[in-house]
Amino acid sequence: MIPFKTLISIDKKAAMPVYQQIANGLINIIREGMIKPGTRIPSSREMAGVLQVHRKTIVAAYEELSAQDWITAIPRKEITVSKHLPELKPRSFRRTVNTASYNGSQANFFMRWREAASAPAEKQRFRLVINDGFPDARIAPVDNLLRHYRLFLKKTYQEGFIMHGDAEGSANLRSAIASFLSDTRAIHSGNNNILITRGAQMAIFIAARMIIKPGSSVIVGEPSYSIANMIFEHFGAKLIKVPVDENGIDVDAIEKICKKKRPDLLYVIPHHHHPTTVTLSADRRMKLLDIIRNHKLPVIEDDYDYDFHYNRTPILPLASADHNGYVLYIGSITKSFASSVRIGYLLAGSEFIWQAARLREMIDIRGDVLMEEAMAILFKNGDMQKHLKKAVKIYQERRDSFCSMLESELGNITRFTTPAGGMSVWVQFDKKYTVSVVAKKLAGKGLFMGDGSFYNSGKVNYNAVRMGFASLNKKELEEVGSILRGIR
Repeated sequence: MIPFKTLISIDKKAAMPVYQQIANGLINIIREGMIKPGTRIPSSREMAGVLQVHRKTIVAAYEELSAQDWITAIPRKEITVSKHLPELKPRSFRRTVNTASYNGSQANFFMRWREAASAPAEKQRFRLVINDGFPDARIAPVDNLLRHYRLFLKKTYQEGFIMHGDAEGSANLRSAIASFLSDTRAIHSGNNNILITRGAQMAIFIAARMIIKPGSSVIVGEPSYSIANMIFEHFGAKLIKVPVDENGIDVDAIEKICKKKRPDLLYVIPHHHHPTTVTLSADRRMKLLDIIRNHKLPVIEDDYDYDFHYNRTPILPLASADHNGYVLYIGSITKSFASSVRIGYLLAGSEFIWQAARLREMIDIRGDVLMEEAMAILFKNGDMQKHLKKAVKIYQERRDSFCSMLESELGNITRFTTPAGGMSVWVQFDKKYTVSVVAKKLAGKGLFMGDGSFYNSGKVNYNAVRMGFASLNKKELEEVGSILRGIR
């Protein structure tokens, strides 16, 4: 008998179950040809004695191997290595085989959309990053989320729960979000008014796809969120751009457009506008609501980080008022929790949501059921609400430190307004300091910052960049300040 004791390594302190370690060890032995197909292997009792583990552990290992077709077990007789091992050995359908099937970069066929863009900078190689405005996952209750996720994962294994789930998203999460929005935004809705998506980006895509057709017109701010603009144009819409100032999008300009010919859609970011971070004033909101009702104007209200206000007196969203069902409200849990946890939501009338869910099924049959269920618990037991209160306090302190640092280090070459909320500052550079050149200098010092091109619109170069502060702790902010000091 071959020395299984020395060939199979067992670590009882490891996270991987012992039976799985034994199964993996036997697979390696078979793969390496130490035991051939058809060869008898020790019974569970014999192997338990050799490896000095409980017989039930060996039984579990053999069941795993049998399920994967590595062994063949004949009850009360023998266990042998399978004669036909479960290893795929593809056969070529050609006489000669190329070494690389995808060795060209150019697609030699029609593509509906080709976007001219340079390769993105590799953020991974930078220890310090000034991003667009992302949350700090280090302060989020990730351990709690993962604990609930593991519990649901175990439940799925036992009850087959993993096969369940609707395109609309977890009913528990939709219920939790409905309650949360009612408490924090005075938006009253039911489960049938909510669609869970993989981040707010998918929600924008789906809402736009439901409304826009080739030749449609869409009002957007100037500047505006460039990816949303790309989505609208991708669906064949013509963009009608109206100015954005310190009080938000120009509502008078919207009214003039609607009086001539009502557009098919308005896209508005009322809080912490992207990219300028300004907030739509209360007066403009009131007038905009009148325009929406009078002209029956569909609106996508992108309220991606409403939860982060620092003046304690936020203005309620358009969706909280009487809008006759014309406002499609979009929010993001990703922005509140961590960038890698992709959960967003879309609120609309029940018929719109039902149809939107059918569209979502064509993109993604259902979301991450386990993650949605785990997140629902965080809302229902109050962990999410506690996290948001803590995060608002921390991010406000970081905003104050970051803006103070910008003023002292770059005050003579930049212009910015301290934002009332959100996670970033819109910083415009003096003409003598091109953002792309500044970004290269910072990169040379180990600090990543975008080159500003993402925020430009057509021929308009704002020579500006959103500088995120929320994901930088006190020590990192000090390091960033030290590096920024050296670019003047």
